[in-house]
Amino acid sequence: MSHEKPIRVLVAGLGNMGRSHALAYHNNPGFEIVGLVNRSTPKLEPELQAYTIHPDFATALAELKPDLCSINTYSDSHADYAVAAFEAGCDVFVEKPLATTVADAERVVAAAKKAGRKLVIGYILRHHPSWTKLIEEARKLGPPYVFRMNLNQQSSGPTWATHKSLMQTTSPIVDCGVHYVDVMCQITDARAVEVRGMGLRMSDEIAADMYNYGQLQVLFEDGSVGWYEAGWGPMISETAFFVKDVMSPKGAVSIVMDPNAKSDDIDTHTKTSVIRLHTAETGPDGKFIRPDQDMRMTGEPGHQALCDLEQAFMLRAIREDLNLDRHMADAVASLRICLAADESVRTGQPVRL
Repeated sequence: MSHEKPIRVLVAGLGNMGRSHALAYHNNPGFEIVGLVNRSTPKLEPELQAYTIHPDFATALAELKPDLCSINTYSDSHADYAVAAFEAGCDVFVEKPLATTVADAERVVAAAKKAGRKLVIGYILRHHPSWTKLIEEARKLGPPYVFRMNLNQQSSGPTWATHKSLMQTTSPIVDCGVHYVDVMCQITDARAVEVRGMGLRMSDEIAADMYNYGQLQVLFEDGSVGWYEAGWGPMISETAFFVKDVMSPKGAVSIVMDPNAKSDDIDTHTKTSVIRLHTAETGPDGKFIRPDQDMRMTGEPGHQALCDLEQAFMLRAIREDLNLDRHMADAVASLRICLAADESVRTGQPVRL
């Protein structure tokens, strides 16, 4: 591969994810960063300090003519930036959620197809060996499924400030929920038919029409059901903040979290410790035939290593012309479910899909 010219990338947005993706491009010889975009001048890792920071995305896109735009800005700008990048002939990596409305998400996918360019959405768990193992083991059990998932974060200081910024446009069940709803959809393959949501505003520091705790319930065509819960803020409990559990008539597969893990530590959001497989089969005496099996997931990638894997996939998608139709359709489907949950929170009514 080394004889191929590196892909020239423009990185927009230098928050936590944007900086991690920029480091992934910097450290991968398949990419060459031509510029960074951010309205302010953030404190950057030493490796990134030599790159020029441009204040305006449209200007940087026109002047630098990159091959790839990496969009890691706030969610409400994702769709417009992505469409502009496609119209300029670029491939696009965009952080999740793909957009803040289903119509915008579909507009981005249509622009990718029209331009004949690659669109990869930042579903980091798709590149995680433990999560792919969880999905594989759950699929072996067979439907119908019960999905029980959450990710609550007790945040304070700079992390709470970041959460408050995110909540200017996106609620926690949409921002985080797309990941875990995507996992549900990969396991069942069935279409979601109904979504219900509830939420509560537990802080005066966020807008009156925003909520920092939410839960969604989703019903699938094959009879599977699932819930996902997310809460952000200084009042959030550390108890049972990380539940990742899939049950079916044949048994269950679960991620067992280290009991000393902290909800505010970004690596705990992806590191899985142990995958526990439980088989429901019983013998003539009514007792279980097999003990639960613990699969220890040692040598797991941390947050930065996952971003490196994700951008290695981006490179493969471009160089090997991978078909990303299912990838794009899944991103729209999980967003549709989470936005329906948000609508249900606000109206108090279930949403039929």
